[in-house]
Amino acid sequence: MLTHDQLLQAIPTALAGVTVPGWAGKQAGKVRDIYPLGRYRVLITTDRISAFDRVLGLIPYKGQVLNQLSVWWFEQTRDIVANHVVATPDPNVTIAREATPLPVEVVVRGYITGVTKTSLWYLYAQGERAPYGIPLPDGLRKNDPLPQPIITPTTKATGGAHDEQLTREQIVRGGLLNAGLWEQVEHAALALFARGQELARRAGLILVDTKYEFGLCDGQLILIDEIHTPDSSRYWSAESYTAGEPEHFDKEFLRQWFAARGYRGDGEPPAMSPDFVAQVAARYIAAFEKLAGQPFVPAELPAEARIIRTLQTWRATLSQTELEN
Repeated sequence: MLTHDQLLQAIPTALAGVTVPGWAGKQAGKVRDIYPLGRYRVLITTDRISAFDRVLGLIPYKGQVLNQLSVWWFEQTRDIVANHVVATPDPNVTIAREATPLPVEVVVRGYITGVTKTSLWYLYAQGERAPYGIPLPDGLRKNDPLPQPIITPTTKATGGAHDEQLTREQIVRGGLLNAGLWEQVEHAALALFARGQELARRAGLILVDTKYEFGLCDGQLILIDEIHTPDSSRYWSAESYTAGEPEHFDKEFLRQWFAARGYRGDGEPPAMSPDFVAQVAARYIAAFEKLAGQPFVPAELPAEARIIRTLQTWRATLSQTELEN
C-alpha cells in the first residue's frame, strides 16, 4: 500500500482529463473520457470523482485503480457473460467493442441499506413491504442481509435522473426489453453477483450491492461499462460488519463525508482537504489490493503524456480495414 505521504505527493498530478492531439469525437463523461476508434471505443479512466451526480474533485490514482480492477473482474466473470474488453494497452485505457447499451441498468442488492429516499432501507423503514415490487419479510433491520439477492432495475439516467421504481412488468410491457432478453439479463446479473460475493468474501470484504450495465454486440448480450469497482459497487469490510459498524471501501466513504457537512448535491460543495483526498485514495487502493490479491503499482507520470503516446501507437497498429469494419 502506498503511504499517506506518497498519496499526498500524488495529488497535484491527478488526471483531470486527456486530450489526444488530432483525434476528433471525444466524449467526456463524469469520470471517463471516450474516443471513437472505428468499430471500437477507447475508454480512458480519469481521476475525477463524482457523487450525487456531480464531479466533486480529483482523487490520485483512482482512474488506474478502477480500470485495472474492472478488467480483473471481467476476467473473473468471462465464463458467465461475454464483455466488451478488447485490450488494455495502458493502466488507464481500455479498448472496447462498440455495443448498443440496453435502456435498463441492473442494480443487485444483497443487503437492506441506504439513506436516500429511493434506497431500499428508506422505503422499507417507511412501511413499504414490497419495494420495487419485491415482497420482503417483517423484522429486517438496517444493514441486514436480504433473504436472497434482489434485482432493482432502473432506466439509464436522463438528465441525471433514473426511474428507480421500475419493475419487470414495466420493462416488458413498456417495450424496453422483450421477455427473453430480460430473462437473460436477470440470470447473468444474479450469477455475476454471486461470483462477486464469493470473491469479495475471500478478500475479507462484503459485496453489498452493485450496478451492471449490459449491451448488445452483433445480437449477443455482453457486459459493458465497468464491474465491481468502488465506484459501481458498495463494499464493507467483513470484520467491521461483524463488529456492528460497517466500514466502507467504496464511494460511499466520500458521500458520507459530504453528507456530514450538509451537502447532498445542491449548491456549492465543500472543498475536500488534501488529507481527506488521500484517505479516499487509500480506500480505493485498499479495495483493489484486497480483491485482486496484489499490490497496486502506479504507472509512471505524467499520465496524460503516457496515455497519448500509448493511444497514438495503438491507432497506428490498426489497419484501415480494421478501423472501418
